Amino acid sequence: GSSPRNLLDLDTFSKSDPGGWRSRAGFGRTEVIDNTLNPDFVRKFVLDYYFEEKQNLRFDVYNVDSKSCSDFLGQAFVALGEVIGSQRGRLERPLTGVPGKRCGTILLLAEELSNCRDIVTMQLCANKLDKKDFFGKSDPFLVFYRSNEDGTFTICHKTEVVKNTLNPVWQPFTIPVRALCNGDYDRYRNGDGDRDRGSHGARAGHDFIGEFATSYRELSRAQSQFTVYEVLNPRKKCKKKKYVNSGTVTLLSFSVESEFTFVDYIRGGTQLNFTVAIDFTASNGLPSQPTSLHYASPYQLSAYALALKAVGEIIQDYDSDKLFPAYGFGAKVPPDGKISHQFPLNNNVENPSCAGIEGVLESYLQSLRTVQLYGPTNFAPVINQVAGTAAQVTDGSQYHVLLIITDGVISDMLQTKEAIVTASSLPMSIIIVGVGPAEFEAMEELDGDEVRLSSRGRYAERDIVQFVPFRDYVDDSGNQVLSMARLAKDVLAEIPEQLLSYMKTRDIKPHQADPE
Repeated sequence: GSSPRNLLDLDTFSKSDPGGWRSRAGFGRTEVIDNTLNPDFVRKFVLDYYFEEKQNLRFDVYNVDSKSCSDFLGQAFVALGEVIGSQRGRLERPLTGVPGKRCGTILLLAEELSNCRDIVTMQLCANKLDKKDFFGKSDPFLVFYRSNEDGTFTICHKTEVVKNTLNPVWQPFTIPVRALCNGDYDRYRNGDGDRDRGSHGARAGHDFIGEFATSYRELSRAQSQFTVYEVLNPRKKCKKKKYVNSGTVTLLSFSVESEFTFVDYIRGGTQLNFTVAIDFTASNGLPSQPTSLHYASPYQLSAYALALKAVGEIIQDYDSDKLFPAYGFGAKVPPDGKISHQFPLNNNVENPSCAGIEGVLESYLQSLRTVQLYGPTNFAPVINQVAGTAAQVTDGSQYHVLLIITDGVISDMLQTKEAIVTASSLPMSIIIVGVGPAEFEAMEELDGDEVRLSSRGRYAERDIVQFVPFRDYVDDSGNQVLSMARLAKDVLAEIPEQLLSYMKTRDIKPHQADPE
């Protein structure tokens, strides 16, 4: 939704009639609102949201004149992530584009379409079902059908078979509410009981015992009481005058819980804290030489700077203070030339934070001029540094992302594995970008996609490391913007899932935003 405020008044005798904001691709247009400088547009626009991509939007505001022409009132450029990352999903931006004039502001609101995220767990049993097998008792199972808009039925769950009983107790099962009723809580659905059965009659050797109808709302009342359904067989009911039922089904338990999304936590105030660690070991080559991985020519950034910019510019939308701690490792640091594996790039031990990604880049380039590249390549100190910060706030309001950019072979593998296993129980994720031509087998091991990382018999609680080699993203056509967007997409794609897995294992629910 959008609500421009204090728009330029371009109509000589009346207020402007604003309408029509568009995204860069001409995504859509609002209705026109007559005669006001503070319109609240009703029309909503539905966009697919991807955390790992920079989704740039442009909003153009026009005054629609009765002479069927439009006056331009101003525009705003904004990334979708900035709207979602702003407090309560509300972002106000100045409108610009009319020289020498103040164009007012635009207020943008984002909300996630819930798509019915509730998950239901229930358990049922049956009593005194009709006997179907000639020699033994029946082998019953229960099938749930969802009724569709057009009156047809879609199968949405089938219980296991319980052998040789007329009084089965089926295992509890879990199913999304949308699968059960497609969001319509009062729509009736059928349950058919048996083994050997098909829908309304015997099919493929399945003998139909009977059916009952219920709705999600009716089922959900079972949270406070048992609900008993009569299982009826329409054919028997027609044939036998004294027919009562073919048994009963009892709903023993019914519970609902919400599957929260990444956006729920961000809107609830969870902050992403972004920390950078850059490899200053001698194997990178002298920064003044064109062969060095740290070499920045007048025409293009180094691989380090490109990777930092690509990932950082997306994450910074979700960090309210835009202050990023940035460290170097593997260098001799002035004034006394001591080797350090976690020196602040801005040379401020008390406060290693840099203002924005631009601030981190500036401090990085400054450090290259003042420190001596050395070695070895130790990851553990900087991982433990961030883990120490992450351990201070574990209530879900803070989540840390550490970006390590490195050229290669790791010297403290045992300590690093130990550090990552410890960090896996904390609210943090680690991204490793490997630059240069080295073989990165050790990094692949740290990225626990294939085999869960372990250290001294202790396994990582969750997979928190994502590794990518930078060389896979160097575009043959030389289109750096495109290749860096692909890099960011691949390294950031796992972050929402990793954040959710932390929240879920700790049973942390997102804070509900205060009502407006």
